[in-house]
Amino acid sequence: MKITTFNPQIITKNAEPIIQLFEDLGFEKRHNQKGIGELDVTGVRMKDANGFYVDISQAEALPVECLTAIRMNVDDFDEAYRLMLSHGFKNYYGDQTVDTKSARSAVMVSPSGIAINLIQHIK
Repeated sequence: MKITTFNPQIITKNAEPIIQLFEDLGFEKRHNQKGIGELDVTGVRMKDANGFYVDISQAEALPVECLTAIRMNVDDFDEAYRLMLSHGFKNYYGDQTVDTKSARSAVMVSPSGIAINLIQHIK
């Protein structure tokens, strides 16, 4: 399994103030995807001049106000998913994954509370 992207992700009920903060810090919106999964998530990918990325996702149905995670894209979702389960991670969605035309993902949470949004892009 190869990791292809690794950066912070902020999942919140209200993304606009966080997006504004990162714009004030010099980040620019690079990608905006709406209607992701059953939670109807809107995802904004931002990048600064140094090449740093941050993903900010708005999920109004999120059971908490904000969740900070690591976005980790991989080339083999099933292998990474099994590896994380073997290390005690639990899928935030139970046994379901979020499947779109362009990606498959699951928010995985460790026993200590670390959240990793595991994603494989479909080519």
